[in-house]
Amino acid sequence: MVIDVHTHIVPEHFPAMGGRVAGDAWPYMDHIAPGEANVVISGRNFRTVVDRCWSVPRRLAEMPGEGVDQQVLSPMPELLAYALSPTDCLELGRHLNETIARMISESPDKFFGLGAVPLQDPDLAAKELSRIKSMGLQGVEVLSNVNGENLGDSKYRGFFKEVERLSLAVFVHSQHPTFENRFVGPAMLENVIGFPIESGLAAASVITGGLLQTCPDLRICFSHGGGVFGQLLPRMEHVWNERPPMREGLPEAPSVYAKKLYYDDVFFETRTLRYLLDMVGVSQVMVGSDYPFFMRHMTPAKEFEELGLSPEDAEAIAFGNCLRFLGVS
Repeated sequence: MVIDVHTHIVPEHFPAMGGRVAGDAWPYMDHIAPGEANVVISGRNFRTVVDRCWSVPRRLAEMPGEGVDQQVLSPMPELLAYALSPTDCLELGRHLNETIARMISESPDKFFGLGAVPLQDPDLAAKELSRIKSMGLQGVEVLSNVNGENLGDSKYRGFFKEVERLSLAVFVHSQHPTFENRFVGPAMLENVIGFPIESGLAAASVITGGLLQTCPDLRICFSHGGGVFGQLLPRMEHVWNERPPMREGLPEAPSVYAKKLYYDDVFFETRTLRYLLDMVGVSQVMVGSDYPFFMRHMTPAKEFEELGLSPEDAEAIAFGNCLRFLGVS
């Protein structure tokens, strides 16, 4: 069995904008052809999507080609919409959560779900977690920064404490890099260069900010293998060993905390994935893809073969670690 922890949905429709504070920042679907729509946000086409984003039958039909048996559904990251007012973001998140719950109900043996919360208002987001759990979702997806603020910031500590109390999972997806003025070159560099840096910064912040000291049982996963975090970790470890100020802030070595985090395997090659496995251990890595926006560059079975994994390690990455991350094992 193979579970893909990193797949996204877009609803076929959104509620009407009405008199919401969001105005045209509220998304709507401009259906331009059967099974095809533009996701329009703030008067522009954010992305053209097809019905694999919302159609359960199409997703089920495409799973065998992807080499997976089950998917974890989460919203297209842009739809988490932390720039909206908390109230509008809450309403949008509830629509996303209801969409995911409905998709799961159509094929409950094939899907798990991660919902959306208005994390720009940590208290409101924390209150929404019980509702998400009552819907049968296993956790939440959050962005790598909240309007420029790190997840490790103490203002989000209460939210993560409630996540831990309810035994929910957190999937961190890169979005909106805070250093866009540094990109030089063609379009898409926000995604190509910015996202892996964002993921690395977010992972580092939950360690250096003390989140894992406060919430030792928190199950939190970083998309795209944690991005550049694997390269940051040896330097963090060296400075922790050599400089007292680093040890004063972290009672345990950074590597200890890094081995408590989870990571997907979306690196697009096995050499980088092998480095991550050596760094944090087989027990913390899960299959991902970014479906339906990226299709896998190789099937999980082929990836496991190239890595030379034992049957036990292949099973752990294929599904065992994911079930533990989701809290259903």
